[in-house]
Amino acid sequence: MSIVRKGIIAAAAAAVVATAGVAAQARDLTVVSWGDAYQAAQGRIYFKPFSEQAGVPVIDVPWNGGIGVLRAKVQGGASDWDVVQVESEELELGCEEGIFEELDWSKIGGKDAYIPSAVHDCGVGAIVYNFVIGYDKNKLSDAPDGWADFFDTQKYPGKRALRKGPKTTLEAALMADGVPPAEVYKVLGTDEGIERAFKKLDSIRADLIFWESGAQPPQLLASGEVTMTSVYNGRIDAANKNDNRNFGMVWNGSLFTVDSWVILKDSPNLDKAYQFLAFAGTPDAQAKLPLEIAYGVTHKDAIKQIPEERGKDLPTYEANMANAIQISDAFWLENIDRLTERFNKWAATQ
Repeated sequence: MSIVRKGIIAAAAAAVVATAGVAAQARDLTVVSWGDAYQAAQGRIYFKPFSEQAGVPVIDVPWNGGIGVLRAKVQGGASDWDVVQVESEELELGCEEGIFEELDWSKIGGKDAYIPSAVHDCGVGAIVYNFVIGYDKNKLSDAPDGWADFFDTQKYPGKRALRKGPKTTLEAALMADGVPPAEVYKVLGTDEGIERAFKKLDSIRADLIFWESGAQPPQLLASGEVTMTSVYNGRIDAANKNDNRNFGMVWNGSLFTVDSWVILKDSPNLDKAYQFLAFAGTPDAQAKLPLEIAYGVTHKDAIKQIPEERGKDLPTYEANMANAIQISDAFWLENIDRLTERFNKWAATQ
């Protein structure tokens, strides 16, 4: 092949690469969240208003979670996502592995504007949500008061449902066995504490069933299959609001956590991603979300704007947080594999 022909081919290849690079840079900002009613609410409150105000086209995409999905996106070099809402464990792992951008907080209002649990090197809190006890008020006139009642099958006969997995389930068992919420992870961090939790679960094993998706607990209550269930607080609110249910929640001993927005490493839309995070973090925008779905927000001034009557339904309401505990990411990152293996073996026994 002649030198001239080689030069033409090389120039053409370079042009293709350059064109592809421009195309990648030109793609719309893609924001990823949890789908269904929640993401529909985010669309009305965040995605559409931001797009119209900033003149930035936004594509919103649902996902089901999983750090492996994010690793593949970033490490594969062909990520088509920019901003993603992640759970607390994904936030910790992704930040440690370098697949998220470290945030410049000066671009999104500063750390002091947010509640402490919403502040992270790689993520800004989007919502606060709780695992609570749910029950049907039409079928249970004597409301349970906490996890001790959940485990009391004589006072409250019938099946119970817990999330299929050790996280939140072992904590609930210890609280039912008399461990104060503030001491749960201290106790759970010992071999004796783990044995104690499984022993408490043994006490109601014949009356336990397990749920895996957030949609299941309200369905189990509605069908009468269970007397009580652990459940995401927003699911109870949505069932009452959308399906005319009369479900109750027990906040005492609830377990809360924060979902956060992250920016995937090397996003070609970094500036637009920061623009979106700044918009989604404004008090006026955040204060609208709980009016549609009962999750707490993270900007201190947004919390102040929420009407008190609605605020009573939210995890961030002072009375609801009084005896709640934050799920320990540090504990579960260290112990999730071994305790999941043990839990699955235990759950498989009859």
